[in-house]
Amino acid sequence: MEEPLKKKFLLKISGGNPVEFEPERMRFHEQDFSLEILNTSREDQRLYEYSVNKGSEEEVWQVQLEVFEPVAEPSIRILRRDSSNGSCSLALRCSSQRGDAVSYSWDSRDGGSGGICSGNGSDLALSFPLRSAAFGCVCTARNPVSSRHAAFDAAQCGSQ
Repeated sequence: MEEPLKKKFLLKISGGNPVEFEPERMRFHEQDFSLEILNTSREDQRLYEYSVNKGSEEEVWQVQLEVFEPVAEPSIRILRRDSSNGSCSLALRCSSQRGDAVSYSWDSRDGGSGGICSGNGSDLALSFPLRSAAFGCVCTARNPVSSRHAAFDAAQCGSQ
């Protein structure tokens, strides 16, 4: 014989009176009927169920809670640098040391530079004349709960 399925209740409302089973871990908001989990941790990532009994019927909704670690401030590393014949070629990599499900995008610091800094992914390849190196690129590291930025000045191409 299999073990029965068990449910752990966080909140039960009977006759209009809410009973919180873990009041130190959660807060029920009666005005919008929402449940807030306090000090969320990875252990809270699971399937939650919300049910309402209406006489002989029960309505059930299931919600999968995902918990994400916020993104740490990214850093930009020069992978390759070549400055010759008055032009510059760079390969840059943007990375964040912490965060779940991190994605990266690149854009111009001032919205200009003709889209040279536009890109998706952690790596960006640039090639431009040194005389027009007065622009900057910004890398954005983001996930569903946060985003952080790091900037790179194209004038760094001429410096070692």
